[in-house]
Amino acid sequence: MRSKTNKGIKIICLNRKARFNYFFNEVLEAGIVLKGSEVKSIRNGKVNISDSYAIDKDGEFFLINTHISSYKQSSYNDHYPTNNRKLLLKKREVNKLIGKINREGFTIIPTKMYFKKGKVKVEIAVAKGKKRYDKRQVIKQRDWKREKSRYFRKTS
Repeated sequence: MRSKTNKGIKIICLNRKARFNYFFNEVLEAGIVLKGSEVKSIRNGKVNISDSYAIDKDGEFFLINTHISSYKQSSYNDHYPTNNRKLLLKKREVNKLIGKINREGFTIIPTKMYFKKGKVKVEIAVAKGKKRYDKRQVIKQRDWKREKSRYFRKTS
């Protein structure tokens, strides 16, 4: 029997540092407004979301600091690599996010960018930054798991 997988979803890039640097409160899916040359560049995998974040500007959310490289074959219609890009969210989601980020310490960061049925989607998370001691605890637990698995592998 064939296992069920997410058909039509192709992951473009992940923000691997996000889980280490933030506690996630809520995760949402959002569309993103792009030009044609940006989509072509994303299809080639020339995108980086590791340092990006989203801000609220007049009731709309924009993705800041997302680097989408220029597409070589585009001519006059080319884009600037670090433009601000508008996120497409429903009004209810926007109001909910604005309420959450107004609380102290919460921010919105992208965790994943992917194609879903041919459209570029961004998974965003309402997150709170971790302190240094939280990060040390995560490292300690990860090392302990690794040592434990080594020990059980040797004894079996």
